Amino acid sequence: MLDIQYIRDNPDLVVEKSKQKGYDIDVKQLLGFDSKRRVLLAQIDELRRERNEIASSMKGGKPSDEVIARGKEVKERLADLEHQFASIDKEFVDLLKQVPNMPLDSVPIGATEDENVVVKTVGEPKKFDFIPKNHAEIAEAKGWLDKERATKIAGARFVYTKGDLVRLEFALWQYGMNILGDQEVLQQIIDKNNLKVNAKPFTPVLPPAVAKKAVFEATGRLNREEQTYKFEEEDLWMNASAEHTISPMYLDEILPESELPIRYVGYTTAFRKEAGTYGKDTEGIFRLHQFNKLEMESFTTADDSLQEHLFLVAIQEYLMQQLGLPYHVLEKCTADIGRPNAKGVDLEVWLPSQQTYRETHTADYIADYQARAMKTRVRRQDGSIELAHTNDATAFSQRPLIAIIENNQTADGNVVVPEVLRPYMGGREQI
Repeated sequence: MLDIQYIRDNPDLVVEKSKQKGYDIDVKQLLGFDSKRRVLLAQIDELRRERNEIASSMKGGKPSDEVIARGKEVKERLADLEHQFASIDKEFVDLLKQVPNMPLDSVPIGATEDENVVVKTVGEPKKFDFIPKNHAEIAEAKGWLDKERATKIAGARFVYTKGDLVRLEFALWQYGMNILGDQEVLQQIIDKNNLKVNAKPFTPVLPPAVAKKAVFEATGRLNREEQTYKFEEEDLWMNASAEHTISPMYLDEILPESELPIRYVGYTTAFRKEAGTYGKDTEGIFRLHQFNKLEMESFTTADDSLQEHLFLVAIQEYLMQQLGLPYHVLEKCTADIGRPNAKGVDLEVWLPSQQTYRETHTADYIADYQARAMKTRVRRQDGSIELAHTNDATAFSQRPLIAIIENNQTADGNVVVPEVLRPYMGGREQI
């Protein structure tokens, strides 16, 4: 959630920046409930103080009829105000949750993802001396994908992956975790990009694949219509990324500054409705209802959070470079960064079959927006307490597998294994 004091101080700016992100927010109504809420809270605090004074006076002996009557009056009035407050507070919180995080001034203003800005291009698209196939054609010919049988079992946009594609996927996860756990490599990435963060490694974690509604809402990621599946008759929603259940790990906790940054690399199977997608995006494993993902999540102080975001992007670039895949980096515009984000970066890889770049990685700079709702705080070394900052970023999804298959395909239908993955594939050079 956004800081209510910031909204009080900058109502017009909040409306403007919310519109830049595609949200029409009724700030006037929100501040109206905020004002009523504060008045009621002051009255409740005063009545509670008087109630305590009356209770203390009764300890000295038999109270007078006037004190008893006043005590009863205070009790009834307090109950009435607390009931009013609960109703107004709910309206206030519901409206506050609708306010998106404010984009940084550096974020390009745009109404659609078409206005994202390419800030860097790395690598040259490979030139083939044959007509390249798409990943689905290659994988199906190899027996790596079986959508027909998966559809019988689970419906459209589910798939059985088999054989060497499974081995390649597990090689990708293992490689990613090893890099993120290697302090020496992380320091090299930091030095190369002139970053001011420490090289503390990421701790592997297997998080829950579900979260309670209130927890999911606190992350700002619950999307009922387009994205998130719910368990029928249970207060559980399925995650659409490992980040969704790692970011609330420290719900209602205070973290010592000495333990920061806390960095996790989490693996989970994710589930998304992916409403509105069609065509080539539904071929092969590009956009499924169920897919696997390795995600980075970090908790820092406010001082370090933006550098941490840049560090996660630098890691993403390193991973893609080591795979030898051509990609470009996008600075996402206001309409595309998402409600909890203050800034967002995507990496997109070149796909020969589509003759364009497609997203493989995203990095979300969220600042204290999630932490405020999750009440995840930091105790600074001077004893003061402030909100933590969160960052999340893709380490690997299954989409780099698509890029490996397409960019590394041979004329005879094989796929060259990236050199860094060969140790995890028994030294095999092709599959």
